[in-house]
Amino acid sequence: MRSFIADTLPHAENPYYIIIDKSDYELKVYDNEGWYATYPIVFGSKDLGDKMREGDKRTPTGNFKIIQKRINPKWGPQMLLDYPTPESYRRFNERKSQGLIPKNARIGNGIAIHATRPQEEWTVDNYYNWTDGCISVKYSEMQDLYSYIPVGTPVTVQP
Repeated sequence: MRSFIADTLPHAENPYYIIIDKSDYELKVYDNEGWYATYPIVFGSKDLGDKMREGDKRTPTGNFKIIQKRINPKWGPQMLLDYPTPESYRRFNERKSQGLIPKNARIGNGIAIHATRPQEEWTVDNYYNWTDGCISVKYSEMQDLYSYIPVGTPVTVQP
């Protein structure tokens, strides 16, 4: 069993956390001193509600963390979130039991913060939601974000 001190070390070493505000189309980075940076973003669907199921192109709301960083061959830097979380599963199963989504629906996965393609930064300027539920940052700005945000960074996605 890890000690309390060991559990708090990653937070002491990583001063960053990210708040994604769907209604404002903004990704805000905070550090120990407060607001650090803001990046304009787009999503998958014009419907900015919570992700209901795989294939709906909606971006999930909730509390996540970055679990992996890698370079995608199509759009470069990406930071994978730990979706679905236990809370995501709870809401998904509740919606299934209420008949809000089909019984055979799947929750989906693979949600990331990633860049646009280099020649498609206009999608962010024009609020063109093009992803399958991910959060997309301009290619040039994602290079910067990717350079300093470590794996383990908390991410909150709010409506």
